[in-house]
Amino acid sequence: MFRNFKTVPFVVFGRGCFGQLNDIVKKHRKATGSFMIFMVDDVFTDSHLCEKIPLQDQDHLIWINVDDEPKTTYVDQLTRSVHQLSGDLPAGVIGIGGGSTMDLAKAVSLMLTNPGSSADYQGWDLIKNPAIYHVGIPALSGTGAEVSRTTVLAGPEMKLGINSDHTVFDQIVLDPELISGAPFEQRFYTGMDCYIHCVESLNGTYLNTFSRSYGEKAMALCREVFLDGGPESDDKLMIASYFGGMSIAYSQVGICHALSYGLSFVLGLHHGIGNCIVFDQLEKYYPEEVGEFRQMMERHNINLPKEIMVGVEENGIEKMIDITLNLEPLMENALGPDWKEIMTRDRIREIYEKL
Repeated sequence: MFRNFKTVPFVVFGRGCFGQLNDIVKKHRKATGSFMIFMVDDVFTDSHLCEKIPLQDQDHLIWINVDDEPKTTYVDQLTRSVHQLSGDLPAGVIGIGGGSTMDLAKAVSLMLTNPGSSADYQGWDLIKNPAIYHVGIPALSGTGAEVSRTTVLAGPEMKLGINSDHTVFDQIVLDPELISGAPFEQRFYTGMDCYIHCVESLNGTYLNTFSRSYGEKAMALCREVFLDGGPESDDKLMIASYFGGMSIAYSQVGICHALSYGLSFVLGLHHGIGNCIVFDQLEKYYPEEVGEFRQMMERHNINLPKEIMVGVEENGIEKMIDITLNLEPLMENALGPDWKEIMTRDRIREIYEKL
């Protein structure tokens, strides 16, 4: 059975295209008094970006803090806050920031129309009602959150995405000018998320021509950005993120992402740096790509944190292993249908203990 997956229906790309946002969203303002929710990463509180956001009198701007990985409790809190603003639903939710901010915007747009807690929907295709209109605007590129059908959240028991066709943004705005001022290490770690997406997609058992075509181009762009550099690096990284997200849309990620979810849940590590820490230990599975990754780190003077597992108690390690084993599609993509015979609890523990 071929998978019929949903993609973002509207995409605008180009330097300065953020200036078109008002024209893009105004047709979705259903009536006089309707309002938009702008969810913006709070690192931009005192930036020039604030002046460019097309807020109208009835709109609301919510500053989003992503010092921690997105949590279901935070989604539920934000959803309650939006409900309390008016008796009506907003006309739309617009997320501006990195992958975490965009994931939170996607999650809130879903939870405004679905009952209960966001933790109830962690898994695959559990969402019943369509989200309200939602727009993603990356101000940091690499995660592919702008194009994916998931919003990755740390819940009470696990870190797992709300995976649904309803999660996909209705519109994305890709303006390379928005990512030009990102702190370099953060840009590197987020860019490596894209690189690792491509590695896991291109080496996976779910690979097909569709995924390969997007993955190969995204990989080539990542190499240009992080090995060669150049004046168009922001443009290339933004498109690499988009293509990398498209590559895994019809395949999956793999071992690195499954292991990094456990790290994020127990240690609170951000996704990008968690991926890098794990990927550096996966030479057995991705030998050429891990070698290339180390070249990129050397070129950009990146030093990964070491000995991060020191002091982690046994119940924490067991929780990491449980989370990894729960991500069956990721492991099957990486290792095939017999993956449980290869990636045993002991093998997962061995990898974690090297970190």
